[in-house]
Amino acid sequence: MKLLIATKNPGKLEEISNFLKDLNLNIVSLSEIGIKKDVEETEKTYKENSQKKAIYYAKKSKLPTIADDGGLEIKALGGAPGLKSRRWLGYEGSDEELIEHLKKVVSKIPPNKRQAAFRTVVSFALPDGRIWSVPGRVDGIVTSEPKMKILKGYPYRSFFYIPEIAKFYHESDLTSAEQKLYNHRYKALNKLKPIIKKELGL
Repeated sequence: MKLLIATKNPGKLEEISNFLKDLNLNIVSLSEIGIKKDVEETEKTYKENSQKKAIYYAKKSKLPTIADDGGLEIKALGGAPGLKSRRWLGYEGSDEELIEHLKKVVSKIPPNKRQAAFRTVVSFALPDGRIWSVPGRVDGIVTSEPKMKILKGYPYRSFFYIPEIAKFYHESDLTSAEQKLYNHRYKALNKLKPIIKKELGL
């Protein structure tokens, strides 16, 4: 059975596919099934955006579909960039542009006021329109300079430090166990797995 991961972000596609590899499913991408259309994230919450994408692609592909929406929320900025994490500059910025902007913004925030969180809502939709959504988050602080190699598709993670384990939210700093334990998307997917198994008869 096929499961569509509805994202064009290569880093996100790899991460979600890896987290779901224990399921007996053939995981496919949008490009693999020839879908090029983008769904605009015009809603007001992560949940609404993730559901909009999941339902659209499930119906278009006639496949069970996973989609998510999330972002970096910096407390001192009232939760910004949040929903606009990719469009913080008023358009969909490149990793390099977003990194430069974050450096400027964070440098103006006092070091003791840099609390932040990565939040997501992951949705699982079936072609008949049924849908389930689960949130996930990881808390930490943002630094004024990237301390790790930039991850393609994940520009902010190189700035995100998790005091609880004294490590950065980065694949080269976290153990494989920590990459799951402290990954906001994994937390949500882990809660969705029983639903996916039940609905797909796994």
